[in-house]
Amino acid sequence: MKRLRLILPALAAAGLMGVAGASLAARDRGTLHEERSLYRNIYVTQEGDERCLLFRARRGAGRESCKLMSDPDRLVFEYAQMMLGSLYIDPAPKRILIIGLGGGTLPSALQELVPNARIDVVELDPAVDRIARRYFDFKPTANTKVTIQDGRVFVRRAAKAKTTYDLIMLDAFESDYIPEHMLTREFLQEVKSILTPRGVLMANTWSTSGLYDHESATYAAVFGTFFNMKLGNRIIVARMGGLPDAAELRRNAQQWDARFASRGARADFILPLMRVRQDWDRDARILTDQYSPSNVLNARGRS
Repeated sequence: MKRLRLILPALAAAGLMGVAGASLAARDRGTLHEERSLYRNIYVTQEGDERCLLFRARRGAGRESCKLMSDPDRLVFEYAQMMLGSLYIDPAPKRILIIGLGGGTLPSALQELVPNARIDVVELDPAVDRIARRYFDFKPTANTKVTIQDGRVFVRRAAKAKTTYDLIMLDAFESDYIPEHMLTREFLQEVKSILTPRGVLMANTWSTSGLYDHESATYAAVFGTFFNMKLGNRIIVARMGGLPDAAELRRNAQQWDARFASRGARADFILPLMRVRQDWDRDARILTDQYSPSNVLNARGRS
């Protein structure tokens, strides 16, 4: 399958940051490691107690994962805390799929929180897997399997094998945004086909994406009503068979209060975000394999 890349207007105007310029920016942050993988420039930087994985070293952008060296269990990014809210919907998932490894933040947390769950982690770039283990202390347990593969290919093969998951987390990013072949209706239909009858989907997106209306319309077309958890990141939350009500969420959240505390995740932060907010253009065109994000952005540039 031909791998498409998302084309953003800013990149079209300015071009990708060169390796030399990126290296200088990374060194300003205290670079522990840098390399050019098959897919991207990767940096590991540290400022004080905070160590970060960057796919683009421009200050303030491209941070994929961060950890506090003095408190490694704490989730630095609010989006990761929001993603843990999946356990408020299904407190005991037996099989989990995570597409996108980064520094291993989410799989590491889930290994500890639901140790009996079987976790499949899919990562396109073998360099990211190696760096997560070396610099971010990612240690897969016996129940965790890391597969180096394109996420969409993995999902298709899982569907063919009739493998299903209680929880699927979509957290795959390139240096600028989600790979566009993982934004289309066809991909989401493939994901839906491998969810169990009460399976939960959590998708990490951006609330400021230029594709926001189109992404929202596409997810709604496939999954129906979803929780629209919005801060800087936007987490889309769907459940097969319908979303839980507030009482169910509160009951499940009580099970996790103590164990979430070390992660920095709190029910009084996560639960108010679990709301149905249909704030997009209902007439926005759905993203498809034929009418991709690139088509949308190119059409917008011509208008």
